[in-house]
Amino acid sequence: MFTGIVAAVGTITKITPLAGGLEAGVHLEIDAGGLPLADVALGDSIAINGACMTVVDKSANGFAVDVSRESLNRTVGLDAPGEVNLEKALTLAERLGGHLVSGHVDGLGKVHSFEPVGESHELVIDAPQELAKFLAYKGSVVVNGVSLTVNRVEDVEEGGARVCRFSINLIPHTIEVTTLKHLRAGARVNLEIDLIARYVERMLSASRA
Repeated sequence: MFTGIVAAVGTITKITPLAGGLEAGVHLEIDAGGLPLADVALGDSIAINGACMTVVDKSANGFAVDVSRESLNRTVGLDAPGEVNLEKALTLAERLGGHLVSGHVDGLGKVHSFEPVGESHELVIDAPQELAKFLAYKGSVVVNGVSLTVNRVEDVEEGGARVCRFSINLIPHTIEVTTLKHLRAGARVNLEIDLIARYVERMLSASRA
């Protein structure tokens, strides 16, 4: 489990196909940036841009993970060198500063707009319609591993398809300490819906059935 509070911005420095080739997945070497690794062991989980991955190798300043083709097909930001948001798995001794996050990407969103508003920025994202029922005003959502609060949500027609468009306000601190600063209109992002909303929907659907 994670909180969606990014601990450091790291960098994917090297990508190597797994033994079975690119169709099997890739081996990523990551410079951990400011993420402390003293308490990280092989087999531990680290969220990379919101996707939970298992540490398979470790050095003084970085770590490595193996990413399956299935994970690559369902996420963005794990198939090319560049900056990534990092968070170690939650321990019971830590504050839950964001919300409960599983590190399982539920779908890919598309940035509709990303514009400064005063000292902050407004990030507007189009989510797949199947995620619409999980997105609510003042509810929680994870974007590229960052726990955020939905300020506005509506269902709209976009390119002949129905999408769920939601808006988020990013304060200067969030811009400074995450990779969200690099987003532009048209960019794709990893989305994870609220864990509690997922269970509520399941209970309601089971009750209706």
